[in-house]
Amino acid sequence: MKKIMLVFGTRPEAIKMCPLVNELKKRKGIQVVVCVTGQHRQMLDEVLSVFRVVPDYDLSIMKQGQTLFDITANILERIRFVLEEAAPDVVLVHGDTSTTFVTALACFYLRIPVGHVEAGLRTHNIFSPYPEEFNRQAVSIISRYNFAPTQLAARNLIQEGKDPSTVYITGNTVIDAMRYTVKEDYTHPELDWAGDGRLIFITAHRRENLGEPMRRMFRAIRRVLNEHPECRAVFPIHMNPLVREAADAELRGCSQIHIIEPIEVFDCHNFEARCYLCLTDSGGIQEECPSYGKPVLVMRDTTERPEGVEAGTLRLVGTDEDVIYKNFKELLEDKEAYLSMTRVCNPYGDGHACERIANILEGKAYSAWDGADPQMERR
Repeated sequence: MKKIMLVFGTRPEAIKMCPLVNELKKRKGIQVVVCVTGQHRQMLDEVLSVFRVVPDYDLSIMKQGQTLFDITANILERIRFVLEEAAPDVVLVHGDTSTTFVTALACFYLRIPVGHVEAGLRTHNIFSPYPEEFNRQAVSIISRYNFAPTQLAARNLIQEGKDPSTVYITGNTVIDAMRYTVKEDYTHPELDWAGDGRLIFITAHRRENLGEPMRRMFRAIRRVLNEHPECRAVFPIHMNPLVREAADAELRGCSQIHIIEPIEVFDCHNFEARCYLCLTDSGGIQEECPSYGKPVLVMRDTTERPEGVEAGTLRLVGTDEDVIYKNFKELLEDKEAYLSMTRVCNPYGDGHACERIANILEGKAYSAWDGADPQMERR
């Protein structure tokens, strides 16, 4: 029996890894071990509860005001014992977090094979997003299995010199998660408040946007809302005190926006499905909203998910106040511009990524997902 350990520590990772945990547990030839680092705490626990995943190990590293130095040192020190005691055959990590990088590094020291879920995303600028782009690239050096969500991600890996036989196009596991979270009969007090108004869904937390860039983002949003009284915006605010400080400075007193505490993945996906459009600097929402045909304005200077930009469902608008204002205003006032962003297919998967990853780990025949480039498929 093959023992597979999954390690994750943040809310976004948990959203994308918990469906894989549950899929692997269905396989008779696989023993599943789950380790969480607690890089996020409350937000992580909420996702675990939604998917009914109970960790076997919890490093519980989170502390008030933690820095990248704290996260890196604490995970590296504590995970060695877990890896040595559990002795997994393969360790699966996800995406681009510090948990992912440090776990992969520890596995390299112990010569444990690593499987990288959501491998191959690139901006090719290691400071954008920071430190995520570095984390992704570093993990790719170590990984034995590279589970690329799209053909472009797979191509990035192969162009960097990865052995094509280690690269698999699976789709993104976040699409799998959404199959279980979005409900037709979903209700929420904030949706009742929005009523028949156009609901704008906002998220903002990116480290490189903290400070003046985030203030510019919020000023642009407020300007547009002031001009469109029919709109109602909901902003589940991040726990980071710097995000809260900027929001308080720029959005306080705006009656059209409700700043609420962080919401569970179940709520987040259902808000996305019901919004008119989304403004975000998040990565995951760029993948999720296309499934609902919802336009996304990405308030970042770069994105490691260019497939959505190429498909037309995402616009990269940066953090300049006037640019965000112009694009947000256009999508509210130009119906054809809006509709052009809703008439696209999701380039990130078909909801069966977890099945493909489990099949690969079991040694079964592999076939890339339907949206993949046949020339990239491993024969």
